[in-house]
Amino acid sequence: MTRAASPLLPMAYSDEVAAAKARDAPIVALESTIITHGMPYPGNLDMARSVERIIRDQGAVPATIAVLDGVLQIGLDSAKLEALAQTKGAMKLSRADLAFAIAERRTGATTVAATMIAAARAGIRVFATGGIGGVHRGAEDSFDVSADLDELSRTAVIVVCAGAKAILDIPKTLEVLETRGVPVVTYDSPAFPAFWSRDSGLKSPLMLNSPAAIANFQWVRDQLGVDGGMLIANPVPEENEIPRQEMEIYIRRALDNAERDEVSGKAVTPYLLDSLFRLTDGRSLATNIALVENNARLAAEIAVAMAD
Repeated sequence: MTRAASPLLPMAYSDEVAAAKARDAPIVALESTIITHGMPYPGNLDMARSVERIIRDQGAVPATIAVLDGVLQIGLDSAKLEALAQTKGAMKLSRADLAFAIAERRTGATTVAATMIAAARAGIRVFATGGIGGVHRGAEDSFDVSADLDELSRTAVIVVCAGAKAILDIPKTLEVLETRGVPVVTYDSPAFPAFWSRDSGLKSPLMLNSPAAIANFQWVRDQLGVDGGMLIANPVPEENEIPRQEMEIYIRRALDNAERDEVSGKAVTPYLLDSLFRLTDGRSLATNIALVENNARLAAEIAVAMAD
């Protein structure tokens, strides 16, 4: 069941999210590309349900966001979540094409940028994902820079992730975030993480060690009238990480394969993730699932702290 959110925009809340909004309960937004483009069925459904369960266990309400037949869904009930997990050919939606999918009554999964837009439209302040997009390696030639970075500079949503995806140029990504005025906070570590690895080799711009401190930081930003989002980098649990030096070997091989196969644009990231899955004998996917669950837990704790 869903409830209409607006007489104009085709947007609907799940019953669970609508009830949470009515009582001002903490809500955590979740993207949906990890379901449609991250892994095959039924593993993607198991992962999505696990992440939602973790958020509920922390006292918050999950809101998985997607566009289904032109309707922007804020929260998916069990049937819709399973249907999305089995959907073939869903669009991968960012800022440029989110409105297109709604206008043309298409089905699509939201990336970080699109999820931030939808979450802000729904009044949700906290969002958990795996890793953000950023500046791709070789961007000085390809100009391949993710829309996630600009979205973080303009949309007031806290994004909890395991850092930028390690397939990217992380130093340049951090430089762009600094230029855009986006606070980058690593949770309980002085080192900025690199998705599968706890340490990218770079010092984090800022560090906080409790959900309450993060909530307070955002409260002060609100009081100052500082707009835009905040990036919370949450290192993958130590027992699940793949060390940076080892992971870099696999990444370079995957990048070489992408260049050989002339992969470009939106196809690059899914191609590289698939290559890394094969090169690491599945370890990269296991780590990916672990870090998403870890991020969901922290995001829920932050949302609860902000509600308090």
